[in-house]
Amino acid sequence: MSRIVSVPGPANPEVLLAAAVVVAAGQGLRAGQPLPKQFANWRGKPVVRHSVEALAAAGISPILVIIPEGSEAIARNALRDIPGVEFAQGGATRQESVRRGLEVLSVQAPDLVLIHDAARPALPLSVIERLLTALSRCRGAIPVMSVVDSLAHAELCDGHEVMGAPAQRERLRRVQTPQAFHFADILAAHRGWPGETVAGDDAQVAQAGGIEIALVEGDEALRKLTYASDFVPSAPAVRVGTGYDVHRLTRDAELWLCGVRIEHTHGLAGHSDADVAIHALVDAMLGAIGMGDIGQHFPPGDPQWKGAASHQFLSRASSLVQEAGYTLGNADLTIICESPKIGPHRQRMREKLAKILDVDIARISVKATTTEKLGFTGRGEGIAAHAAVSLVRT
Repeated sequence: MSRIVSVPGPANPEVLLAAAVVVAAGQGLRAGQPLPKQFANWRGKPVVRHSVEALAAAGISPILVIIPEGSEAIARNALRDIPGVEFAQGGATRQESVRRGLEVLSVQAPDLVLIHDAARPALPLSVIERLLTALSRCRGAIPVMSVVDSLAHAELCDGHEVMGAPAQRERLRRVQTPQAFHFADILAAHRGWPGETVAGDDAQVAQAGGIEIALVEGDEALRKLTYASDFVPSAPAVRVGTGYDVHRLTRDAELWLCGVRIEHTHGLAGHSDADVAIHALVDAMLGAIGMGDIGQHFPPGDPQWKGAASHQFLSRASSLVQEAGYTLGNADLTIICESPKIGPHRQRMREKLAKILDVDIARISVKATTTEKLGFTGRGEGIAAHAAVSLVRT
């Protein structure tokens, strides 16, 4: 039977039963692996095991894994010892595979269901939580990411593609999985889907069935494994990076350090909120994965970052670290200033950084020092910060 998952509604909190369908029935030929990519090793274990473990850890059960014909033995071996896992054979299309899975689950009749592609192995718990929470107000929910690149329509001209009209990226989103639904609604939508029509994903099926779908924040870690290069072993087990930043003190600004606003006679000047500590930490994280510095990702001349809260930069750096296959081992920050005193704010700073980075506070260190009245920090002209981080391969 499904595990109990608390889904707070706006007025009457409900306790609902949630299950999952993990689609692992494809052949994955483009990945260039000797077996279907969902069963190939990725970061130390089979691709499908990563997301199934994440779902199990979130309390989702049963987890019905849809597999190709004749692959039950390899699937059971890949997912051994994970509680609540069941198997069903897939169909000729993804939509048919999902429908078969939903029909199997209909015997247990869960309230909610998450439908996930096994080819997206890195599944953060925070995404699962956002999806389940969204189901308290909508019948369906999907994780999405904003489009940051410019887009254009491709048009044919004399047998080759040329650039057509630009697309408006502001209204476009990249759709990820898992996709979450009230079970009875998505089962009915799949039953009503015309068999001759190819469905891109379950959200398309749900929308055709009249289900309103909420958009929740996805995660860069949820990228889909597609090509052989996605399986190339990379990088060492541990990487380190350092960062250093300076901002000038001025009377005409607020003072933000480590995401905490501090009452002081002066604040830091900059294009964003000028949080010198977070800026140093972002540079350290980007440097550890060889992704340049904060100025490359958030140009100081870009108007969209004018006055921006620096926790956005840190969240983006954290996503890039996860996408590169790492997690934060520890971060050590040193703030260099004569005033204000950092000690009274140190714990709040650690708590804030730990929350942004979604790590235990024990991994975050914040220290402070002075320069004995020497130099620009000693004269109270500015504040400097130095950061060092270690990243551990996931």
